[in-house]
Amino acid sequence: MSPPRSAMAGPLGHAGRRHPDDSAKMAAPALAAAAIVAAAVACVAAPAVESVAAFTVVSNRAQARVVAATAAPHVGSAGALAGAVRPPLGLIAGPAIGGGGFVVAFAAAAAAAGVALTGGRSSPTSRRPFRRHGPDAVGEFRRACASPAPAAFASSRHPAILRLARGGAHVGDDDVRVCIPLEELRNTDVDKVGGKSASLGEMISQLAGAGVPVPGGFSTTAHAYKDFLSKGGINEFIDNELADETIYGDVNKLMQVGKRIRDKIMDTPFQREFEAELRRQWERVSGGNPTFAFAVRSSATAEDLPDASFAGQQETYLNVMGFDDMKAKVHLVFASLFTDRAISYRHDRGFEHSKVQLCATCQKMVRSETGASGVMFSLDTESGFRDVVFVTSAYGLGETVVGGTVNPDEWYVFKPTLAQGKDAIVSRTMGSKLIKMVYKAGGGSEIVDTSAAERTQWSASDAQVTSLAEMAVKIEKHYGRPMDIEWARDGDDGQLYIVQARPETVASQKKVGVIEEYKMLETSAKVLVEGRAVGKRIGAGEVNVLKSVNEMANFKEGQILVADMTDPDWEPIMKKAGAIVTNRGGRTCHAAIIARELGIPAVVGCGDATLRLTPGQEVTVCCSEGDTGTIYSGRLKFERRAQDLGDLPQVGMKIMMNVGNPEAAFTFGQLPNDGIGLARLEFVINNAIGVHPKALLNYDTLDGATKALVDERMKGYGGPKDFYVQKIAEGVATLAASVYPKRTIVRLSDFKSNEYKSLIGGDQYEPDEENPMIGFRGCGRYTDPFFEECFAMELEAIKQVRGRMGLMNVEIMIPFVRTLSMAKEVNDVLKKHGLQRGVDGLKVMMMAELPSNVFCADEFLEYFDGFSIGSNDLTQLTLGLDRDSGLVAQYFDERDPAVMKGLAQLIQAAKAKGKYVGICGQGPSDHPDLAKWLMEQGIDSVSLNPDSVISTYMFLGSS
Repeated sequence: MSPPRSAMAGPLGHAGRRHPDDSAKMAAPALAAAAIVAAAVACVAAPAVESVAAFTVVSNRAQARVVAATAAPHVGSAGALAGAVRPPLGLIAGPAIGGGGFVVAFAAAAAAAGVALTGGRSSPTSRRPFRRHGPDAVGEFRRACASPAPAAFASSRHPAILRLARGGAHVGDDDVRVCIPLEELRNTDVDKVGGKSASLGEMISQLAGAGVPVPGGFSTTAHAYKDFLSKGGINEFIDNELADETIYGDVNKLMQVGKRIRDKIMDTPFQREFEAELRRQWERVSGGNPTFAFAVRSSATAEDLPDASFAGQQETYLNVMGFDDMKAKVHLVFASLFTDRAISYRHDRGFEHSKVQLCATCQKMVRSETGASGVMFSLDTESGFRDVVFVTSAYGLGETVVGGTVNPDEWYVFKPTLAQGKDAIVSRTMGSKLIKMVYKAGGGSEIVDTSAAERTQWSASDAQVTSLAEMAVKIEKHYGRPMDIEWARDGDDGQLYIVQARPETVASQKKVGVIEEYKMLETSAKVLVEGRAVGKRIGAGEVNVLKSVNEMANFKEGQILVADMTDPDWEPIMKKAGAIVTNRGGRTCHAAIIARELGIPAVVGCGDATLRLTPGQEVTVCCSEGDTGTIYSGRLKFERRAQDLGDLPQVGMKIMMNVGNPEAAFTFGQLPNDGIGLARLEFVINNAIGVHPKALLNYDTLDGATKALVDERMKGYGGPKDFYVQKIAEGVATLAASVYPKRTIVRLSDFKSNEYKSLIGGDQYEPDEENPMIGFRGCGRYTDPFFEECFAMELEAIKQVRGRMGLMNVEIMIPFVRTLSMAKEVNDVLKKHGLQRGVDGLKVMMMAELPSNVFCADEFLEYFDGFSIGSNDLTQLTLGLDRDSGLVAQYFDERDPAVMKGLAQLIQAAKAKGKYVGICGQGPSDHPDLAKWLMEQGIDSVSLNPDSVISTYMFLGSS
């Protein structure tokens, strides 16, 4: 048995790849010792072994005794052999072959045989050329020795013997093994065993010691696959079937051709020598236990490349038990290179069918049927934002997440604070998790419903998600690129395992320096369906509801594909779709990956889209408005803009952004910016929470119907107060992470009473005001006993973000500070709850938006670290108009001389005291000339709506 590559460090150097010549030089002492042993036993063994020389590494004393005892008649004494061999070879080669390894050598007349025991080239994958152990191994060796023509014997009956006689598993430079243990593989072996197997071997050998556990196993090889196709006469058959180019435009023809090829492969038996080696590897890994469970997956030589995912193109089989079942599943994997979807995908991506070989990865199953599993990416798949790990999880085997049959739980983990040891989970979304895949008695798997308790709790703990993210970062660092990783948690031992890792092929391939933006130009009041958005694009067309993949022939170019779910079998028509809508699936399933790769908008996990949408109905599918994808009634107008940033001009102030929606933050954060000048807390409270804070504080007094609404929203959180605090913390943390370490100025809640009333339970607590615009809002609420406990929850969330989560770039802004006494009181409240200006670098800004703020600018600055000017309210209150009234809307203009005079006074006051002054109102976004004027006044920053950032940069630069 070959020891793990990770055990091969020590005197022979790093456990990684070596140049072949280096291997020969480094192995010379051990080989020399073998030659000494050969000489010592030649007189006894020569008649039997004649011109064949080889040695085998066995892993324990029992195997050593078996080999020695069987060989005794030929070498004289087993004890003498062990004594002669172990001292010279054990001391020299021991560290290289792992603890406890014993070397048993059979050698004689090496020079006469021309066998290079002391020289010649050696490959890193052939350091242990004789790979059978026990009586069968010795029996084969003895038969080979007795043969007058060992090479002929090997070529006709067992290639391993020929390789043995030649001193390795290679003929020349070609590795002709038909199976290779995963631990012997590296990422450079893609051409031998395909992307999946090579990547698993790389992680086993290079990352196991770094805390990335990967289950072991073995892989069949590309050589075995090519040999199977050529000896079975399958190659010619495939060439003839695929010669007709019309199959790629005709779904029915493609299905017929694919089936004929698969049938031909399945009707052709494996070669005897391949089947024998497959059995030996099964016995090695399973110990011969017929109930030992394997996962058998495809591993293609063109798979998991940095620019092509091949996600789900071939088959996977789980809970495979017994050798016969494994052999059958390997056969099915071989055939799956020619599924309809795989044939179509290779053709579309420009891969020659004959140039792709398929191997089978046979890996120990992780018992996740009683645990959980999922997929994670070392970047945000929607925006391409590189500083997060995106983790998904559901109960049971991972195929439900990968295949899109379940809506999983989701987390985002922020890499910079993860590296600092902080609580780095910045976002959580609970999925429905309605089903799970479990083992079926006797082998295979089945789908069962999850329990009510499982659906309302997280399928992974925060600690587990953090551990997974740490593994993802290590894997990404090792490979030097963003990665798509599958993981599983064993229900028996509770441990986390990595079961696959491949390059992420969509978001990471986006062109750097080009911003693509889709924007709705009109909206419809009629929202038909909502779900999880995949991508950021928009599509419109006629609905076609398909019940199964067998109806693909009925699909026309440009239609909106609506189905219960789409797996890679649908790929031949997915590329034709104007958009894709499904009932089930998460944002990391195979269908979502392919939709991104094809550049098609998709909305997954809608629940009942196939019932709500009807064939022939015209709709617009919008994925450009955050994580929620929306299907609107009718063909609505939208636009696509692609902006090549090039070299942006330098401007005389900082350009920041107004961002309220955490779901869009990672996209906006990649725009050129100097941070977030206005993060609106109301968006988080309204969308992520949706419940009045008083209703949560008084949860026990709520009526049954209101309680039910609240319970539905706060699933997975410790209680009403914890829910409110954590959701605000997650929203703020996501915004801050998107521009980290640049500043994020968070405006604390500024709902008006009518807006608070619209929240769940709000009508029980909010007054009816004639003019809520200038009523009970902002700072006036914070210092009022009625609201102080609610405000305390906001402050607790900010403390967590800055403290436990480590996002010290967060600053706070107090809105609607009417009087100097309010300014003093709110600072006292902040201090009371552990947030004090200047402590731990905290800065507290005031939103300057009232005439009183202008008149007493100097005095207000005594209580704050600077001004963030709210030009919307300042304009309406300076001009005495209601900005929500259409009757006076024509008078609203931030460029009115009175308003501009107020702006100038605020800027001058702040500059005179050496304090920050920026503006976060709508004016600079709508009027670039106003932004230019503000720059000339010496303002520190303007905070703009994201869609006007680039145009403002260009305007100011050209000015």
